[in-house]
Amino acid sequence: MADSNRKKQILNGAARLFRKRGFTATSMRDIASELQIEAPSLYNHIKGKQEILQILLLELARSFTSGMEVIRNSTLTYEEQLEKLIRLHVDLTIKHPNGMALLTSDWVHLEEPAFSQYVSMRDEYELAFRNILIGAFKNDGKESVNVDLALFSILSTLRWLYTWVLKNPEINPVELEKEMIENLLSGIFNRS
Repeated sequence: MADSNRKKQILNGAARLFRKRGFTATSMRDIASELQIEAPSLYNHIKGKQEILQILLLELARSFTSGMEVIRNSTLTYEEQLEKLIRLHVDLTIKHPNGMALLTSDWVHLEEPAFSQYVSMRDEYELAFRNILIGAFKNDGKESVNVDLALFSILSTLRWLYTWVLKNPEINPVELEKEMIENLLSGIFNRS
């Protein structure tokens, strides 16, 4: 098996265990056991748990920020940009449900400089999302809407979507995107 495939297996197995047990409660021995390999052989592919956490979280954060950049630089309306952002979240959640679980709590275990990199990307993403929401509300004549509460509601739902996806693995991604867009935006924009 190629080194890159083994490393990917290690990352996937670790993400699954981190989701189930938490980062601090999972040992390298646990990861090796999950993958049915000897613990010392893990170190041929990875330096340790911290490296695993950094790879998982920073790759997801980069996927979100690069997706945001594409959406922000598009000619789409603000509401269409919101729909694209929801699709981005759904897509990444379906592809990486275990990794998405780490975004809700285990990011606090990142060490520097990865911690600061992650927080910076997250904050930049949330600010861009907020600005798109502001534009959408202005275009829809809803300037009195509490933008921060709307942002919190949307992102909270999207961040915890992995729990639903893991329980419903047979879901059609296109249908899930449509339903999430409808559920999250219909109340804000009074869609019928």
